[in-house]
Amino acid sequence: MTTKFGRLADYPRVPLSVLPTVIEAAPRLSTELGLNLFIKRDDMTGLAFGGNKTRQLEFYFGAAQAKNADTILITGAVQSNYVRVAAAAAARMGWDIHVQAEERVAGMDEIYYQTGNILLGDLLGVQRYSYPEGEDEAGADAAIQAIAEGLRAEGKKPYVIPLGPGNPPLGALGYVMAAAEVVAQLQASATKMDAIVIASGSGFTHAGLLFGLRALGQNVDVYGVCVRRNSGLQRLRIASHCSALAEMLGVGEVVLDEDIILFDGVLAPGYGQMNPATADAIVLTARCEGLFLDPPYTGKTMAGLIAMAGNRTLAANSNVLFVHTGGTPGIFAYGPQLQHWVEP
Repeated sequence: MTTKFGRLADYPRVPLSVLPTVIEAAPRLSTELGLNLFIKRDDMTGLAFGGNKTRQLEFYFGAAQAKNADTILITGAVQSNYVRVAAAAAARMGWDIHVQAEERVAGMDEIYYQTGNILLGDLLGVQRYSYPEGEDEAGADAAIQAIAEGLRAEGKKPYVIPLGPGNPPLGALGYVMAAAEVVAQLQASATKMDAIVIASGSGFTHAGLLFGLRALGQNVDVYGVCVRRNSGLQRLRIASHCSALAEMLGVGEVVLDEDIILFDGVLAPGYGQMNPATADAIVLTARCEGLFLDPPYTGKTMAGLIAMAGNRTLAANSNVLFVHTGGTPGIFAYGPQLQHWVEP
């Protein structure tokens, strides 16, 4: 099937993930929601607590290796899953890693800055810098390029993983490949999905999976739950990524405008900030399935799925696949907030 992905083999890749990840039924949560719910366990991709970022980073690390890099530079939120997995991958490669942390989430307590992905990054030996703005991707990219220039002057060979749009979405290639994995698994089990629900933040996971499915002739609806920006802004990002993928792979524009389906009904008050719907979704999923979700991404995405089941955007008794993109360590950074919902 991957022959339908054009020039995908032209892009170097460093294997970081344990694949394929399983798809499993969620029977008790299905009963609660009136759906036939299945979960793609991309929280089990292996490296450093897993998650969707391992698939994405395989192609960035492939490009870095091809350039004989010895240092990785990356920007992310304070509790970034991306940064955690990048740091683990750099450790595995024997490379240094420099991390620029954006202040995206205001008003957090000291625990947020000490535990979860912060602690894991410290164990992995990250070298940290701070960028004060949380919504200035161009400025953050310029700042980290300046750090890279300084490292070059010291004789290092840095590779920068960019943050903002306008750069080739190499990370999305990991989920183009994942689309083939999902299709093969569903065909093997003779299961047809009516909808797929996935987090939509940087857009690499959402756009890559959507593009891969359409390239394979699969017309299942893919619902992106907005976790960082509203649906209007996110639509532009997903469309841009899909167009860039078509150009990178040398295939046609397989994703139409109507294929980009977004839901931002549980986004407020913003990225990484808890709301009651997200907390309820985290607790419900844990108590129904023994499955942990994080507040910024999977918890908010499950909250969106629950809302769409409630308003019948997702039809009653339909087959729905929830992509669990990981983020488990981030739960601990939100401990005081989550405890409020779990006290007897």
